[in-house]
Amino acid sequence: MALRRNLTIQRLQSTEAKYLFSIAVRSFLTAPSSSSAAAVAPELPPFHYDPKPYTGPSADEVLAKRKKFLGPSLFHYYQKPLNIVEGKMQYLFDESGKRYLDAFAGIVTVSCGHCHPEVLNAIVEQSKLLQHTTTIYLHHAIADFAEALASKMPGNLKVVYFVNSGTEANELAMLMARLYSGNLGMIALRNAYHGGSAGTIGLTALNTWKYPIPQLVLLNWLFDMATVETLYPSQKLKGEISHVMNPDPYHGTFGSDASQYAKEVQDHIDYGTSGKVAGFIAETIQGVGGAVELAPGYLKLVYEMVRKAGGVCIADEVQTGFGRTGSHYWGFETQGVIPDIVTMAKGIGNGLPLGAVVTTPEIANVLAQKIQFNTFGGNPVCSSGGHAVLRVLDKEKRQKHCADIGSHLIGRLNDLQQKHEIIGNVRGRGLMVGIELVTDRKEKTPAKAETAVLFENLRELGVLVGKGGLHGNVFRIKPPMCFTKDDADFLVDALDYAMSKL
Repeated sequence: MALRRNLTIQRLQSTEAKYLFSIAVRSFLTAPSSSSAAAVAPELPPFHYDPKPYTGPSADEVLAKRKKFLGPSLFHYYQKPLNIVEGKMQYLFDESGKRYLDAFAGIVTVSCGHCHPEVLNAIVEQSKLLQHTTTIYLHHAIADFAEALASKMPGNLKVVYFVNSGTEANELAMLMARLYSGNLGMIALRNAYHGGSAGTIGLTALNTWKYPIPQLVLLNWLFDMATVETLYPSQKLKGEISHVMNPDPYHGTFGSDASQYAKEVQDHIDYGTSGKVAGFIAETIQGVGGAVELAPGYLKLVYEMVRKAGGVCIADEVQTGFGRTGSHYWGFETQGVIPDIVTMAKGIGNGLPLGAVVTTPEIANVLAQKIQFNTFGGNPVCSSGGHAVLRVLDKEKRQKHCADIGSHLIGRLNDLQQKHEIIGNVRGRGLMVGIELVTDRKEKTPAKAETAVLFENLRELGVLVGKGGLHGNVFRIKPPMCFTKDDADFLVDALDYAMSKL
């Protein structure tokens, strides 16, 4: 009965929300601006490309079929969902041919650009020859790609395992950490997102993404409980994942003081564990959590503590890798550390289902005691496409491009913050940027309703951004890495225009 009542309330709230949104959007389109500087709606930069005429099913037809045949947990952006039918570089096109600036890159996945010709050509040419075989046979594509990827890694991070997603990569990394260390307990940060599988959901620390399942469930997948009692007699009930304080310079208790946050990790090891842990995992800039960059120097302090406790250090580079931060190729480099394991996905394939785990030979060797196999990981098509991504990012100097355009974008956003009180915080590096919206800068109260309205209105102007943070009040600006200065200016002008009409 309680569940039925909650569902009824949710439906009523949804109906009310749609009504309020329609009023807000109509008001946005007709209301006079409060700022003469933003009196005229900005226009998209010129782009010399004509999308192909679309003759497929309408948005309404697609949505109806999706509701009927796909899982009810799927969600969509916007009150009237977009039917995106074509993409070219940093732009997307809907069924009517309307062009949008894609400032979210398929959730930080399209690195080189939509349908980049060199990546596309590598995929097509390999598909003509051989689409699939597994690692039980030899094929040059996976070996060439692994060699190229290993060349991008510092230290002794030279052994590559290919998988299909970031979730799979983090699952494998956690397995490696537990086997190598001989311990079970993992440490992650609050506000983190590391996947939604039965194992990685334990690492994730945002209640909007977590189901009420025991974090010990992973042990039943790795081992039967009798084996757990034999292998880990002192820890058989301590295989859970613990979440420590997030070193968030904006919301955190200690501001940017990394040493205070790190002390809490040591306290956890001393008082919340046997003194031994399997590993520690963190994103350098939390993606789903709202583009939160960790306090400077934090990882260097924590890595030392974790290693002293017998654990390994895992860097989740699913969103921050491949030069997106501009200042460095990998996010962890901004903290001056070298992890023991690095996980990656998303931008590695420019949209292909591709992920990887890179580690040292010593840690990789622990998997050799059993058969470790991934049917699709590193298949010829994905390997060819992924290798092409690395070549394109180097050839087009996308890391430097992200640094230059990101610096300009963040500078303009900081100026915009001085104009609009709703902007509480601008943060990030390169083309991984967050804009946190608040109703009260002192209290940092999430501007949830205003964010939702602005989100819809930006779409009307032709800008597609992401949303993040526990309260969904952070705009995530993480476009394809071919995003230009003109695109950045248009995005900021669109934000200014929309905020001026609130």
